[in-house]
Amino acid sequence: MTDSLTIAGQEIPLGTTAIIDVPLPDLFIHTSLSMPVQVMRGKREGPTIFVSAAVHGDEINGVEIIRRLVKSKALTRIKGTLITIPVVNVYGFLNQSRYLADRRDLNRNFPGSVKGSLAGRLAKLFMTEVAELCTHGIDLHTAAIHRDNLPQIRADLTSPITEQMALAFNVPVVVNSGLIEGSLRYACSAKNVPVIVYEAGEALRFDEFSIRAGVEGIISVMRSIGMLTPSKRKIKKNKPEPYIARSTLWVRAPESGIFRMSVSMGAHIFEGDLLGTVATPYGANGEETQVISPISGIIIGRTNLPLVSEGEALFHIARFSRPEDVVDNLEAFQLDLDPATDEAPPEDLPII
Repeated sequence: MTDSLTIAGQEIPLGTTAIIDVPLPDLFIHTSLSMPVQVMRGKREGPTIFVSAAVHGDEINGVEIIRRLVKSKALTRIKGTLITIPVVNVYGFLNQSRYLADRRDLNRNFPGSVKGSLAGRLAKLFMTEVAELCTHGIDLHTAAIHRDNLPQIRADLTSPITEQMALAFNVPVVVNSGLIEGSLRYACSAKNVPVIVYEAGEALRFDEFSIRAGVEGIISVMRSIGMLTPSKRKIKKNKPEPYIARSTLWVRAPESGIFRMSVSMGAHIFEGDLLGTVATPYGANGEETQVISPISGIIIGRTNLPLVSEGEALFHIARFSRPEDVVDNLEAFQLDLDPATDEAPPEDLPII
């Protein structure tokens, strides 16, 4: 980290905090728009990390995670610089949509171009004004609309620094995920900026469990890279250890119909287990088709909508060498984040 940091033409000195409105292209009704970026700089040198949310405009859990993060007492003596962007895709956020106004997916348009589409221009702006100034990054996501994700980290574990960040986040499930061309992770990797993705919850919904896990995870990563001092809180004996998934598989609907789910999120299932039933909506005389698990593993994602079309993704299953240990750690993880069992009162009232 250097003494000099400038975003959108505004210089932010060491030891200061600033909120900068990065100008965006106007709305079509000629209303000015900006992307708020909050910068928190410590008095001492250290890494520069960005934490971004709502790259997909309807994935709002990360917005609340960042709100709580910047208020956290843990950041009192920060070393280095924290750059938070609670809403990257402002256009999608305003419309409660995953996509931009041009119907493009922002997370497939990085690193972008100043002469490209709206998505390309926003991607280029984010890379120039934020990502390229940083040494590390954390991108916050949820599942798509009508889907849910168990709290998990997705990262390219071939990079030692990225693996360190992924494991330091301290969620029980880590998925080794390759870089997808056009994604923020892909573009940052080309700039030697290691980025991990936190996936948890559902689009357009707040989930207290996922939010608390996200805040604690980011702070834990910041400690692991030397931005924060180790916690003085007594570490609980049942603190979960992350487990890396060997591979994952989506189970899809064998036909269209009404889906009745038989297993819950985080469940340990075995090859041949019944996951649910797809039936016609016509009552007792309608045909029913069982959905059987083709592998053994842990449910890390699922649909929440019982109306399914043939080929639609129903469950995301992760394979582990010792899945029973993952289940035990998931239970400990949930207990550890339960506000009712927390030894220290939460800094924010839980969302019910």
